[in-house]
Amino acid sequence: MLGLLFLAKKKKRSLEDTVLKIQEGDLTLLNETIEAYKPFIAKTVSSVCKRFIHESDDEFSIGLIAFHEAIQKYSPDRGSSLISFSEVMIKRRVIDYIRKHSKNQTISFDIVKQNQDEDSPSLTIENEISVDDYQKKIEADSRRQEIIQFQLLLKEFELSFQDLVEQSPKHADARKNAMIIANILVENQELKNYLLEKKRLPVKQLEDLVDVSRKTIERNRKYIMAISLILINDYLYLKDYIKGVLKT
Repeated sequence: MLGLLFLAKKKKRSLEDTVLKIQEGDLTLLNETIEAYKPFIAKTVSSVCKRFIHESDDEFSIGLIAFHEAIQKYSPDRGSSLISFSEVMIKRRVIDYIRKHSKNQTISFDIVKQNQDEDSPSLTIENEISVDDYQKKIEADSRRQEIIQFQLLLKEFELSFQDLVEQSPKHADARKNAMIIANILVENQELKNYLLEKKRLPVKQLEDLVDVSRKTIERNRKYIMAISLILINDYLYLKDYIKGVLKT
């Protein structure tokens, strides 16, 4: 921790720069960074579990491992910050953990606990919620958080959900074609870098790679950009939507 403070005074380093140092093998900096971000990890895990999370809880350990994994896998090319990337990673891992350990069980929540003296039994009101219902609540919350993060990312590219609603291709085949174009863009490192750096769609370069006219690409420009950003980043639920469209 003192090492981090010293570095901050000597030269302010962004979290992303710190991560690059860690990925180069700086284990001391890794341990210091994980220690410094334990409150963030606990808060993120708590948002999934809907209760206070202590460092001794298994769920916190899952979050800690996920944060470490996010540090190792993070790349600026994703177009999002490490915090956004790790938040999605932590929530996904915790949800997977709950699914695995809650199968065929019932989760019981204490709503009220009234402390009474020895002669009078304590009164506990429990609300029994099925695992399926509980998981749906968790996933709904995670989906909302993912959409909020995506909305913030869109602003960086001067896009909005209103733009997508107004300019989304009207026909299913046109939407599918736009998604295919976005996938081609993401798989091409040069075009992906162009999008992330210039925050514009490389229309001319795409025209040479796809079997559609430049006019069609231009017409669906904002939609293709949005789909590309979903594919580049770790958006679990939004990616599922894309996969569903491409399978039809």
